This record gives sequence, C-alpha cells and structure tokens, in this order.
Amino acid sequence: MSREAPYLATAEALRVRLAAGEWRLGERLPSRARLAEDYGVGRNVVQRAVDLLITEGFLEGRAGSGTYVRAPRERLRMVRSRRRERSLAARTERGRAGAWDAHSEVRVPAPRHIAERLGIAPGDPCVRTRYEFLADGRPVQLSESWEPLALTDGTPVVLPERGPLAGQGVVARMRSIGVDVETVVELPRPARATRAQANLLGIGAGDLVLRIERTIYDTGGRPVETADMVIPDARREVVYEFEVER
Repeated sequence: MSREAPYLATAEALRVRLAAGEWRLGERLPSRARLAEDYGVGRNVVQRAVDLLITEGFLEGRAGSGTYVRAPRERLRMVRSRRRERSLAARTERGRAGAWDAHSEVRVPAPRHIAERLGIAPGDPCVRTRYEFLADGRPVQLSESWEPLALTDGTPVVLPERGPLAGQGVVARMRSIGVDVETVVELPRPARATRAQANLLGIGAGDLVLRIERTIYDTGGRPVETADMVIPDARREVVYEFEVER
C-alpha cells in the first residue's frame, strides 16, 4: 500500500479490480470483513473506501443486502454563480438549456426551522414552492423555496412561477415590488437522500446528496426567501463562481 491515506489506497485498489472486470455489473462485492482481510486494514477503512466509490458512482449500497457494482456515472458540472442566479430561465448545464417543474402553495404555516431562517414567527403564512429541475429530461436537482407571504401578498408576483415575472427568479420579482436584494448566503452540507427525494431523482434511498441551504437578504438584511436544494452527489459536481469587484 502507498503512503497516502489508507482508505484512498484501498479505494484505488478496488478501482483497479473493478476496471479489470473482477466483478460483473450488478454483482455483489465481498463483505467488508473479507475486504479488510484482503488489504490488511480495518473495517472502518474499507467502509470509507467503499463510500468514496459509491460517491463516484462505481458502486451502490443496498440496505440490508450489501454493496453492488454499477456502471460508472459521468460527473457533470453544475455551476452556481451570482450571474446565473439572476434568472432561472438562464440556467444552463454544459451548454444545454434546463427546464423545471414547479408547484406553489399559498398560506403554508412556516415550520420552526424555516421561521428562524426567515426571521418570522413559527406558523406565519408563507408561499412554498417545490421545484424539480431537469436536464435532458432527467431530474438533476430538487428545491423547496419559502417566502414570507407578508412580503408579496396582494402583489402580481406572489407566485414565483405565475404572473408577469414567472420564472425570472427572486431578484427580479423582489425588485418589481421595491425590494432590492443584496446578499445570497449558501451553506452546503452532505446528506442522505430520503425515500421521497430518491424517487424523484432516480437514485437509491440513502444515497449521498449535496444539500444546499440558501437564504436571500435585501439591502436592510431582511431575509426575503430561503430554500433547501438537493443535488445527487454521484452525478454532479457543484462549482461556485464569483465575480470580482472592480
């Protein structure tokens, strides 16, 4: 084994065996204990190596059954930038125009964690919009957005995907009612897909995903929208792009 971290060396050794076709697509790998014995490492090292290969799309874990070989998935780049966030309609992925399905509900009581992020009281009415983003007809990202109803109630832009600025994004909609957006804060965290998320994204329940908690603030520091975005970790790499102030 090399001097690199043991789990990385173990993962590379498994990649070599997978590339050589030692295990067929759909075939179950030996147990963690057997692999640990083969490489002279602890089971926790094997677990980390297997988790890495699951993330890369070479393997898939099946609860209560084991780990199986699957065809490697191409990792596609998803660029997130202030320029691209200005309009959902401007979203592209590797040069291919994206599409999305959306469903909004009005007067949804804010759960406590959402209320804290929006600076409102738990139970205050909100507009909740659930998105399913597509590329080449396949789901690549989910999002659940919350906006305080008190901010947009009675305006033409109360529904993000209807009205004169449908699909134009939070910045343009808020500007139309005199609210200027200044700051977007995103907090990425690794997570495991719930069964509902897995069904929508075409992945396995418990698969690794990237969960991004986003909150948008106006020039006075007031939160005007918060959202949770879920991206399949094995299919996408997320790149953040920043503009340099001149």
